Parts: sequence; C-alpha cells; structure tokens
Amino acid sequence: MIPARYRVQVLERSFRILDALAPEELSPAELALRLRLHKSTIHRLLVVLEGQRFIRRTIDGRYGLGMKLIEMGSRAVEQLDLGEHAIPFLQRLVDETGETAHICVLSGTEMVSIANVAGRWTLRTPSTVGRRTQTYCTAVGKAFIACMQPQLLDGLIARIQFVRHTRRTIMTPSALRAQLDSIRRRGFAVDDEEAEEGLRCIGAPIRDYTGNVVAALSIAGPVFRIQKGKVGAYARAVTAAADNLSADLGYVKPQSKRRRKVS
Repeated sequence: MIPARYRVQVLERSFRILDALAPEELSPAELALRLRLHKSTIHRLLVVLEGQRFIRRTIDGRYGLGMKLIEMGSRAVEQLDLGEHAIPFLQRLVDETGETAHICVLSGTEMVSIANVAGRWTLRTPSTVGRRTQTYCTAVGKAFIACMQPQLLDGLIARIQFVRHTRRTIMTPSALRAQLDSIRRRGFAVDDEEAEEGLRCIGAPIRDYTGNVVAALSIAGPVFRIQKGKVGAYARAVTAAADNLSADLGYVKPQSKRRRKVS
C-alpha cells in the first residue's frame, strides 16, 4: 500500500504542475526546472494528468491545461451563489473598517443588493438584500458601470432618468462620463453625499474569471466617520476586498495594468 504521506506529496506536486501551466504552455524540461523536480517524476505525473484530461499535449511536445478543467470550472460557476460566497469577504471588510458592507449586481439601470454585513457601530447604515439603488449616484453603481464595455455603457446611460436626490447628485450624462473616467484611473468609486445627505460610500468592481465585471462591493457610513481625509485608507481596504473576491472567482489581473497608488 502506498503511504499516505507519499499520496499527499503526489497531489501537491500535481497541483503545482497545474498552477505552472495556468499562464503558459511548458515542456517537461521547463516544468522540471521551474518546479525543481526530477524529469522522471515530472514525466510520471504528466502521464497521469494527461490521462485524466487535466492537461493536454501539443504537437511540439509542450503541455497546457486540459478540457477537464474547463468542464469542472463551468460547473463550479453554475453552482456558485455569489451573494453567499461573498459574505466572508464582506465580513473581513467590516472587521477592518467598522462600516456596513454590501455587494450589488446590475439590474436594468439599477443596482440590487444580494448580500450585506452590518457595521459594528450603533449608528450604522441599514442595508437589506433586495434593495434597489441607482447606478449614477451610488459607489457600487458607478464602480460597476465604469468597467462596462463602451457599447453597453452607452446604452445604459441613454436609459438613465437622472433624478436629483441631493445638491451633489450627478444630473447629466457628460458629468457621469467624466466621473467614470476618473474611477477607471484610480480603481474605485465614491458616493460623496450624492444619493443621501450625510452618507458617504466607497465602492470597487468585482470581476469573474473572464475578466468581465459581475458585481461591485462597497462600504457606507456617515460623513463624520468616513471623512474626506480618510477616503484613501478606506478605499485601499475596499479595493483589496474586491480584488481578493475577484481572484477567488478566477480573475487574474493583467500585470501590465497596475493600479495607481491611492492617495
């Protein structure tokens, strides 16, 4: 019987091979060098992984990820409840900031809350699952639509009926587009008393394994706690939570696109 310790080692090495092949196709020799394993060990593992369709061999003898992983990934996406999956990420964000955190998805020209975690303060912002808010005057809404494809964004903006909620509410397509440009550059959005007087929110987009935006998360709190001078610190926490959730959904951020430092 094969010792349990050895079986675990085989699994660990197999996972390392899959991780190494995720960015690019590699030859057995390149895998052996990168993983610091003997060529014979690499060969045995490749034979098993190829036989189970987790990897595939190219015409020139290199290896890449196989169709079995695509099939399993598709099933995982189908089974995923994004709201439930996001709760631990929202909870950590609340633990770090103290403010109410929630995650929303796009529905028409509105955002719908699908998960939330209440802040720890006695005076806190209420948030309920199913609540609908506008895209043009909320942090989650602006963070989401800033990442939409241009044609889809044009169609959405054309359908928005701008209604003034406060003296700071964005009221024109041109003003909204200018703010969306700024959001793309810095990586997060701010609702600066645009939907409600005295309320400030900070949001960031969430992407899936395809790179498309699928949701946005944010924190919300009174302006006397989320002060303008502290927005940068709060934004770092929010964008980190969004990035971590995106990575957990399979998104790999392009290395050539580096977010500007939040000030």
